[in-house]
Amino acid sequence: MGKESKSGGCLGWLLAIVILALVVGAIVYAVKQKMDHANDNKPSPVPGPPGAIDKKYADALKIAMQFFDIQKSGKLVNNKISWRGDSGLKDGNEANLDLSKGMYDAGDHMKFGFPMAFTATVLSWAILEYGDQMAAVNQLEPAQQSLKWITDFLINAHPKDNVLYIQVGDPDLDHKCWERPENMKEKRPLTQVNITVPGTEVAAETAAAMASASLVFKTSNSAYSSTLLKHAKQLFNFADKYPASYSENIPEVATYYNSTGYGDELLWAASWLYHATGDRSYLDYATGENGKLFASWGSPTWFSWDNKNAGTQVLLSRLSLFGAKGVSGNSGLGNYRSSAEGVMCGLLPKSPSATSSRTDGGLVWISEWNALQHPVASAFLAALYSDYMLTSQTAKITCGDHSFKPSDLRKFAKSQADYVLGKNPLKMSFLVGYGDKYPQYVHHRGASIPADATTGCTDGFKWLDSTQPNPNVAVGGLVGGPFLNETYIDSRNNSMQAEPTTYNSALIVGLLSSLVTTSSAVKSFT
Repeated sequence: MGKESKSGGCLGWLLAIVILALVVGAIVYAVKQKMDHANDNKPSPVPGPPGAIDKKYADALKIAMQFFDIQKSGKLVNNKISWRGDSGLKDGNEANLDLSKGMYDAGDHMKFGFPMAFTATVLSWAILEYGDQMAAVNQLEPAQQSLKWITDFLINAHPKDNVLYIQVGDPDLDHKCWERPENMKEKRPLTQVNITVPGTEVAAETAAAMASASLVFKTSNSAYSSTLLKHAKQLFNFADKYPASYSENIPEVATYYNSTGYGDELLWAASWLYHATGDRSYLDYATGENGKLFASWGSPTWFSWDNKNAGTQVLLSRLSLFGAKGVSGNSGLGNYRSSAEGVMCGLLPKSPSATSSRTDGGLVWISEWNALQHPVASAFLAALYSDYMLTSQTAKITCGDHSFKPSDLRKFAKSQADYVLGKNPLKMSFLVGYGDKYPQYVHHRGASIPADATTGCTDGFKWLDSTQPNPNVAVGGLVGGPFLNETYIDSRNNSMQAEPTTYNSALIVGLLSSLVTTSSAVKSFT
């Protein structure tokens, strides 16, 4: 009897200990969950100056920046590209203008003003937000020089208040030739918009480029900055006063850069002019009736040379997130911020509203032509919004019943950059010159023809059809990219996938600049 009693007592104590342990465990778990939830709502520390440099992104940025030098027209100064020389020196002569500068659009020798201005706006934005990170890897000055090469052209292309030259060259004639730009002898006709033939989107995008660039040069070259701002104001007034689509008024441009509407460019330009001037009328323009008409509030869109709405939404979120003076209570700004968060929710893979349009490798994929433009542009916006949240101590965004932190946005931005740089099923970099494996047959006239070759307009096509890799490497070019099934055909005749563009370069420079170091605190533009 005594032994049985002792055994029963031990079992009782053991049972009590187990129950107590379970209770304590449950309490600890509950407390931990509560603390984790509290931490989810607790803002991350505000970042300071640029931190440790990430070599991968720094190296990629240095490479990406070089494509701007490859694309330069005009009399080259301190030319760093051995196979490039002076070209387009007589551009603009028929109108007694110097339009020799600017940059060639892609693998051809056209100067299309609409995407070139977008290139300048995005490059300006990247410099304004991440100039300190560019400087940390000695890329700020090259970026400013490349930007000025474009804005010098844009200034000369705007000789009168309501006249803007928007194109140099005849695309049909240009595409019948395969030659180095240094050897061009074909006519280079000019195309303009004016009061009789207005073009709102191209005038407004050029205004945005000049307004944003005026901020870049505000302290380093105040006279130049003032000149840019004067042109920006004039062009915005022209764009707003004579509303009409340039691709409807000049149908031939629609083949290459057809605009789907001009309202987004008006809002984009007004937003940049507000940042550049502090003039409340520009903010009222973007947040009032025009915002209701053109901003697509609540309907996420893709940021690109054709549609600026997502970019405007992120840019204007700066004001509400940082509590800018004189903007409290502006309902339009609230709509821009909530729309920007809608864009972010569409990007985050675990969000209930995440886009399903992705490759198996995780790349956002929207278009088979120039597939990389949209994911790189989206990643740039995500990196910006992440840093806006960190700097303003905004702990999270809400997507349906899920919440996400700035680190989630940054993780997405890195995933797209890493895919571009080689973390993909092909294990190939789409940034020419980066890594051990990248496209060898880039669709680019200058890169495909030996620098010492003497060819005319048509006999140069033998270089297009050559089975040999390009003799010159178009370093820094971001090619069009993969198909949805993550295949890539490395062929010069495959312009859909193998052609790099100057505006792609601005986007990848912006993205890489955001990732060069740990997140940096966002500063005021003014």
